[in-house]
Amino acid sequence: MNFLNLGQIIVSILVVGLILLQERESGAGGIFGGGEGGGFYQTRRGLEKIIFIATIILVIAFIVLALLNLLI
Repeated sequence: MNFLNLGQIIVSILVVGLILLQERESGAGGIFGGGEGGGFYQTRRGLEKIIFIATIILVIAFIVLALLNLLI
């Protein structure tokens, strides 16, 4: 097994875990006003902000690993 494949598997598991940890009301229902959290432009503080930023970083890392897997 290639190191890129292993890295992509690990990053994908971490992304799924971080997505599951995020607040439920900030999903698709919250975008259209379904949640009480203030909609799409909700202020994130503390641990919620760290999880949100870490999710974005890991998704970018996953995309980079996927592109590297295509090239190699």
